[in-house]
Amino acid sequence: MIVVPVKEGENIEKALKKFKRKFEKTGVVKELRRRQAFSKPSVKRREEVIHAAYVQQLQQNQE
Repeated sequence: MIVVPVKEGENIEKALKKFKRKFEKTGVVKELRRRQAFSKPSVKRREEVIHAAYVQQLQQNQE
């Protein structure tokens, strides 16, 4: 459960912004979207390989 302590006199919009930030960091929405559609293990593996190649290329370009 997400708890956002609100100080006395603090604006409600500011507290709501804190809540949204904490909620986003938990990754609940991202996980729900990922689970909506099934992807085959071969497709997952292919995406991981492509991502790893992309990250490696970025690291080589920085040097």
